[in-house]
Amino acid sequence: MRPPVTPVAWDAVIIGAGPAGLSAALNLARARRRVLVLDGNRPRNSATFHAHGYLGRDGISPLELRRLGREELEAYPEASYEKTHVSSIERVAAEPRFVVTHAGGVATASTIIIATGLREQLPALPTLRAYYGTSIHSCFECDAYGYADRAIALIGQTPDLAERALLLSQWSRDLVVFTSGAPVVTEAEESRLAGLRIRVERREVADVAGDRDSLTGVVLADGETVPVVGAFVRPRYEPALDYAASLGLERDDEGFVLVDDGGRTSVAGVYAAGDVTPPGPQQLIVAAGAGARVAASVNRDLIG
Repeated sequence: MRPPVTPVAWDAVIIGAGPAGLSAALNLARARRRVLVLDGNRPRNSATFHAHGYLGRDGISPLELRRLGREELEAYPEASYEKTHVSSIERVAAEPRFVVTHAGGVATASTIIIATGLREQLPALPTLRAYYGTSIHSCFECDAYGYADRAIALIGQTPDLAERALLLSQWSRDLVVFTSGAPVVTEAEESRLAGLRIRVERREVADVAGDRDSLTGVVLADGETVPVVGAFVRPRYEPALDYAASLGLERDDEGFVLVDDGGRTSVAGVYAAGDVTPPGPQQLIVAAGAGARVAASVNRDLIG
């Protein structure tokens, strides 16, 4: 049986405690808004040891960054944090009120901020997870600097793979692009990459290889191992929005939540920030900035 619904207790319920969600919560608390943050504490970057490009925190563990953010937030009496799983959000008809059902009970709020980020589907290679976050990565801006001018791989099967290879060549042209047989790099794109001394390998990838310390190569299905010291993968991303299905949020062709410049969604009173909005995955500092921008919108909209 659902617990009884109490009157509006919060100005905003924020779902997700990554940089976007915590930044939104912190800025709203400092505006003296009552804020509840609900989070399952299963971040997509939990395997990553170091986050880069975050001013003042370059090289920090993403988990440590989240911990520090929660500590800063909980110093404000206006804010509360719960580790829990959100199952649904319902809008109360004809009222500026939302009911959020989660594993710990029910919360009511005037506004909702969605900041749950994405689920990622990595290439299906048996040993990839053993090196993901240490010598296999997905974020160029975060990790490519550490592989400058070294032998690296780019593995993926998405149509933007050649574009991603051109971007990665900023850091190293000792680069092999692995398509594993997918027709995602055109002959013209391959020719352009060849002009930069970047090779496109179309044979099927069977796995990656490495020792206790790091990656040592990409293993092809025919048995050949191409030596590399690091690799970048192009995951497929899916917004984690099962709990918000009843809201009917407008999304783009890739499933990202469409928002205006202030983070407002197509549903009045519902906002979104971070990777769940176009263009998708961004650096942590970009997500934090988006959270602060959304907080400013929520605060002004609550004033009316």
